[in-house]
Amino acid sequence: MRRVVRGFWGLRPEPVQRLTERWHLTLDRLAGLLPAAGDGTGRPWTWRVVAASGPGEDLTADEPSLLSALRSAQSAEDWSDRTGTGLRLVRQTDAGWKIEVSGLAGGAPEFLLQSMVITVVSPGPAVPPDAELLAAVAELWDPDFGDVTDDDVMDALEDDAEWTVGDPSVGWLAYLSPARAALLPDDFTGVRKEMQGGGLLLDIAAPDDPEAVVASYVRLREAGALRPLPRPLDRATL
Repeated sequence: MRRVVRGFWGLRPEPVQRLTERWHLTLDRLAGLLPAAGDGTGRPWTWRVVAASGPGEDLTADEPSLLSALRSAQSAEDWSDRTGTGLRLVRQTDAGWKIEVSGLAGGAPEFLLQSMVITVVSPGPAVPPDAELLAAVAELWDPDFGDVTDDDVMDALEDDAEWTVGDPSVGWLAYLSPARAALLPDDFTGVRKEMQGGGLLLDIAAPDDPEAVVASYVRLREAGALRPLPRPLDRATL
């Protein structure tokens, strides 16, 4: 079973120390939400850094190690503080779990959104806690919008709703920042949960019902809740 938990936002410059804090909290939250992917010792998880070239290195999910990894990313020849600082980690277990966490944050881009993307592949019938994973991204990264989705849902949005990669979207779960949540139609039928800070977590459909996701996406787009951020980017959220 595979799903992708995503959050996106615009321009938000942040120092590397703040990015380290966000990453540390995120990895800690994942360990708490997905205990079956741990080793049962209670120690911080070990991750593999996915490098642009070469095999990458192991990384322990503590702040000193994360700070070092982020500073290493900033030392690359093509790094720019406008683009943001990228880090990609992966963890696999003998029990069949695979978790990949990829973030690009702390920059001041003109067009490319900043992002936090968590891909979870679970073994057999194990069902990851989708709502809690999306809530973690919302709480820890303050995105403009986010979702829980998979290839079938994204293909349906492209084929049936003319969704374009990079534009706001929804999955079977969605997150809307406060300004987007304020545009939610009163008659929208998805279950709403207010998040700390005023955003909304929406329970839109079952994971195996892309048609219902498409219908909700069209409804929210027509209401203005999914309009893209203006370009060049001048803010983090709508």
